[in-house]
Amino acid sequence: SAIFNFQSLLTVILLLICTCAYIRSLAPSLLDKNKTGLLGIFWKCARIGERKSPYVAVCCIVMAFSILFIQ
Repeated sequence: SAIFNFQSLLTVILLLICTCAYIRSLAPSLLDKNKTGLLGIFWKCARIGERKSPYVAVCCIVMAFSILFIQ
């Protein structure tokens, strides 16, 4: 389970941020109508992916390197 392994949890969070940002780039109205509540988490992840995209990209590269070569 990803909850008990810190690296798996980080991988899931990075994938969630990248997926939400990609979905928002394709269909902005899909995430923009749910800015609050439980589904607002996806909108917030999309905003993080858009605003911090260089940092998210570096984190994805580092995570991919660690999964492929360190584990």
